[in-house]
Amino acid sequence: MLFYCMEVNAQLTVQAITYTGLKKNKQVYLDELIDLQKGQLFEQEKIDIAVQNLKNSTGIGYATYSLDTVQNGVNINFIIEEVATLLPIINFGGIKDNIWFQLGFGDTNWKGKGRTLSAYYQNNDKRHSGVIYFINPRFKNSHWGFSTSLTSWASREPLFFREGVVLYDYDNNSIMLSAIRHLGQRQNFEFGGNFFVEKYTKSENQSNAANIGPQSLTQSKLLSKFEFKSNKVDYHFFYLSGRSWRTTLQNVYNTDDETLFHSLQFQGRQFYTMGEKSNLAFRLRLAISTNVDSPFAPYVADSHVNLRGVGNRVDRGTAQVVFNAEYRYSLMDKPVWAIQSVVFADMGTWRKPGGDLTEIFNQDMFREFVGGGFRVINKKVHNAVFRVDYGVDVFNRDQRGFVIGLGQYF
Repeated sequence: MLFYCMEVNAQLTVQAITYTGLKKNKQVYLDELIDLQKGQLFEQEKIDIAVQNLKNSTGIGYATYSLDTVQNGVNINFIIEEVATLLPIINFGGIKDNIWFQLGFGDTNWKGKGRTLSAYYQNNDKRHSGVIYFINPRFKNSHWGFSTSLTSWASREPLFFREGVVLYDYDNNSIMLSAIRHLGQRQNFEFGGNFFVEKYTKSENQSNAANIGPQSLTQSKLLSKFEFKSNKVDYHFFYLSGRSWRTTLQNVYNTDDETLFHSLQFQGRQFYTMGEKSNLAFRLRLAISTNVDSPFAPYVADSHVNLRGVGNRVDRGTAQVVFNAEYRYSLMDKPVWAIQSVVFADMGTWRKPGGDLTEIFNQDMFREFVGGGFRVINKKVHNAVFRVDYGVDVFNRDQRGFVIGLGQYF
């Protein structure tokens, strides 16, 4: 007898597990996600969890199941709707004074086993960068995985001296390797290291003619990272529910002057579905670092990163509190395409380099932007979201601007 998405109440065992609709995904990979085995007692709750785990996979847009009762058992068939994950990277974003783009390729389900491989060129501030990245989340079907990357990054960075702002051409060449330890399906711990060389060179055509800051600075550094992630966000195509958070501790050793720099960051996201068309989304970011009175502070105020409308890297700090809120409403939701309208509020505050931590509570450091925008979504491609937002400073209406990019803002 065949059942579609119906509960089986009898105390039966799982006799067989099969999949329908597989093209790229490998069964051995999906078996890890569903955490079910032949011969175990049938439990409806485990089936529901397995279906949601499949939906959360980057290579699957939708999943359901059917049940076939046989003598003393149940055959489970998971019905899969795959989405494209091997795609060209044609990414771009724009705010005032900084239009950037990426060209390359990426696969978030490489070889159908949940691995990620990407390589791209990026033009940022009219400077050239390149990244090669690979992550194998589960090495040989174990609880261990690893990630590695090669990066050559170039940008133009405003550094904030007491005498004024100076633009520097920034170059960072790095190699990274880290290990991943999974604690179940939803949590993991990652630790690793990164060797990189930073170079700052004063840019030409400075707006400030004063002789401020060094002409150039080159330093080699070693970074160690310890990160814990918990991801309990459930995907229903582009609708999200649940929460995720991560805590990251980084230590940077400067091989030139033998100094240590520390940073601790927390980021949490919470999503709520409201009816069939609405999504509420929240993000909280807390960060603190070694409080060195230096223009090379790690945290920035930037439209592309945290405050839509603030501009291009307008300030830096050694501690920050940022809160983002969005209400997303679907104006259209068809089998392939969807359109969302978005209203948002972005709020943030910083501690200046060398300042006191109480500066975070200083009203003069607080910024709040409100605005709206839209999303155009292709449901057949993983994370294919084109977004446009326009933000305005609540306290200074002259501070405003567009933010354009691919993917949800958070």
